[in-house]
Amino acid sequence: MKKIEAIIRPENLDAVRAGLEKKGIVGMTVTDVQGRGRQKGVCLQWRAGEYCVEFLPKLKLDIIVDDDKVEPAIEAISEVAKTGRNGDGKIFIYPVEEVIRLSTGERGKQAI
Repeated sequence: MKKIEAIIRPENLDAVRAGLEKKGIVGMTVTDVQGRGRQKGVCLQWRAGEYCVEFLPKLKLDIIVDDDKVEPAIEAISEVAKTGRNGDGKIFIYPVEEVIRLSTGERGKQAI
């Protein structure tokens, strides 16, 4: 099993969710986060001067999948979240040793 951690633009959430659902991946946790990368924030001009936002709002999706669903999940996220511009986000993949469903006690693949 793997944990997919995807950092995406907030406006892409519905499209990413729909794309994952088409691949049979429905479970995820979504968290509001702030961050910066190569884009280094955004500077805007106002009448009073320049205003810089150093950390931009993003969403973090945590998704646990069986190994054979990793590539389909990456494809589903990339298809809608990738615009080719800085700030599109990132995808991280981590190994997962065990999953336990609290309500039933199921473990492993059955608990996803």
